[in-house]
Formats: sequence, C-alpha cells, structure tokens
Amino acid sequence: QVQLVESGGGLVQAGGSLRLSCAASRSIFSVNAMGWYRQAPGKQRELVARITGGGSTNYADSVKGRFTISRDNAKNTLYLQMNSLKPEDTAVYYCNAQIIHLEYWGQGTQVTVSS
Repeated sequence: QVQLVESGGGLVQAGGSLRLSCAASRSIFSVNAMGWYRQAPGKQRELVARITGGGSTNYADSVKGRFTISRDNAKNTLYLQMNSLKPEDTAVYYCNAQIIHLEYWGQGTQVTVSS
C-alpha cells in the first residue's frame, strides 16, 4: 500500500502558474497509474491528468495544453505543472495512485485562482 501527500497549492492570479507535488510513502516505480483529480464546491470530482506505468499521459480537455503531469521515480513524487491558470481551475486537487485493483488518495491541496 501507499500513502500520498499533496503540496504546492495556494492562491495565484489568473494567468499565473503553480506546481503541485504528490509525495508517496513508497516507490512508485511499479504503480500501474497515477493521476490528478479536482473537485470544486457543488461539482463532481473530475479527472485532470493521468500518467500510466508506461509513461502515457492523458488530460481533460479543459486543461489540455496548459497542464503537464510528470513523475520522478527517484523521489517517489508525482507532479502537476499548471500554467495559464484560470478562475475555473479553482478547486481542491487530489493525487491518486492505482496499484493492481487498489486505489489510494491523498488529502488534497487547495488551488485558488483570482481574477
């Protein structure tokens, strides 16, 4: 099993950038896939970005071209680089890891984008 801790959230103005980090308690080398999800008040949790064990990535249409997901196996850390942020990106962002048939979630980190 693995524990996940997100960090890097905060307040940023529209057009700015943030980099979120997700630190795992064990090696993520053998993790099947990892991803970032977000949930805004009154809305469903949605997939933002995902990276598979083979390195393939996919993104929600709303963030494609602005966000980049990456992984550093040596540091057991998942990242989400967020550029050209919009107020609509305001949400709690969660890190997710899939290992065989199990899923793990972090506590979330708040991202707030002001106009």
